Amino acid sequence: MEKYTLIKEIGDGAYGKVWRAVNKQSGEAVAIKVLKDGCTSLEECLNLREVKCLRKLNNHSNIVKLKELVNQNNVLYFVFEYMDCDLHQLMHDRKHFFSEAEVRNFCFQLFQGLNYMHQQGYLHRDLKPDNLLVSKEIIKIADFGLAREIETSSPYTEDITTLSYRAPEMFFPCQYSSKVDMWAMGVIMAEMITLRLLFPGNGEADQIYDICNAIGSPTMDTWPEGLALANSINFKFPNFSSDNLSALIPSANDDEINLISSLLSWDPSKRPTAAEALQHPYFLSCFHVPPPFLSGSAPRVAGTAENLTSVTIACGRQSVVWWKPSGFLYSKLIHYLELIFIVSLLLLAVFSACGFLFVS
Repeated sequence: MEKYTLIKEIGDGAYGKVWRAVNKQSGEAVAIKVLKDGCTSLEECLNLREVKCLRKLNNHSNIVKLKELVNQNNVLYFVFEYMDCDLHQLMHDRKHFFSEAEVRNFCFQLFQGLNYMHQQGYLHRDLKPDNLLVSKEIIKIADFGLAREIETSSPYTEDITTLSYRAPEMFFPCQYSSKVDMWAMGVIMAEMITLRLLFPGNGEADQIYDICNAIGSPTMDTWPEGLALANSINFKFPNFSSDNLSALIPSANDDEINLISSLLSWDPSKRPTAAEALQHPYFLSCFHVPPPFLSGSAPRVAGTAENLTSVTIACGRQSVVWWKPSGFLYSKLIHYLELIFIVSLLLLAVFSACGFLFVS
């Protein structure tokens, strides 16, 4: 760690501290996460769930980049790319609401990152604005300390996700899925539009009350499995018959309300996947251009287990988010391209005719 100069502590959580630092040789800013519980060996470090997850997910532009992993004096250091702030800070410091385009841009990127993560077999389980890092127009998913493999035989922990973003099925003893991340995205999207918590419950009962107030209580049509789970622990949902979501997010347009409503479905099976969310009409003005190929489809570990104390992660090319011109400008662009095409055909016809006459 001698090659880094620690500048400022920028985070302190249950698992350790995060520092802003600078590489002494290159001058590059990085973020260094120091785990409170260190490792006694490299093998122990590489077997940590967070390390396994980061190494597998280190090849997407909307997932924070792990640059280096250092185990020194039984202390584990994660060296990440540096991002300006987290989404919670950005929302807290704003004096004005995000524009519709800004919300759409951030959500489009987050669904891309989630789609990649879920395809790789992981669910995050703690999506919230504090764990989404922002630099200018780019947003990235971070903090995989609670991430877990989707396909696992061991039971999941119930009360693991931050309460305000916790999916309903996580309040009951059951095996949940990656759809818990989709619920969290619905809550985060609403929060980006209003700059306030959608479900600010002070406890589990209060949280469920807020959810029922927003989307109506579950029924045999909307979530029969949930009613059975509630009955198994003698819990009764508060009685709300109507959907109040539009009133809670009054500035949202129809497409935003439609997408958020689908993400906040009681029944996990009725929530869209990240890939399906990207196909929603809300994102018609966005498109994703994948790279022609990846120079490395998975992170690479340099060194050997016997002498390695610094694990360097090497990555391939990144996927890129592009924006398509919309509305008036887009129609004008198409119009000019059509004119150019027609003029080209006419010129080609004229030249062909002249050539035919000359030959004759």
